[in-house]
Amino acid sequence: MKNTFFIALIISILSINANAQSFYDLTAKTIDGKDFKFSDLKGKKVMLVNVASKCGFTKQYKELQELNEKYGNDKFIIIGFPANNFLSQEPGSDAEILDFCTKTYNVTFQMMSKISVKDENIDPIYKWLCNKELNGVSDYEVKWNFQKFFIDETGKLCGKANPKTNPLHEDIVKWSKGEISTIDL
Repeated sequence: MKNTFFIALIISILSINANAQSFYDLTAKTIDGKDFKFSDLKGKKVMLVNVASKCGFTKQYKELQELNEKYGNDKFIIIGFPANNFLSQEPGSDAEILDFCTKTYNVTFQMMSKISVKDENIDPIYKWLCNKELNGVSDYEVKWNFQKFFIDETGKLCGKANPKTNPLHEDIVKWSKGEISTIDL
């Protein structure tokens, strides 16, 4: 009887995470059109941010770049995903976005091709970030431009920060340096 109970419990637990997929199974296009495999990020902490050039939070590019310069290395990287989901605040082409980011904010962190971060055209990476059935951790909604998501060295989603949160917030800095393991800002 006890064995039957434990077997049923194990099957139940396994079925809960049956739909979960690995962050490392995902791919995307860089802003210059190259294939990008998230499997290449194994062993690194990753901060993903949906960005926009004509948003009230656009100045966060400066802090993102500063965070990248201070703490970005072979163990921590930032990836920007331009998106035009909120009041059409990212209307440009990939080339225009790249030009803006590099000339205005000297961005050197990885920028990706423009995507959708919500609704029916949501990109697979944001579908994974926002769906507990896929990420195995939690459901999230992208509220606005410059929302931040955090992936640990094993590919596990370990938190998010709202769009208003400055990229240099002490908890983000601590997380990027490995001093804390989760974030919920």
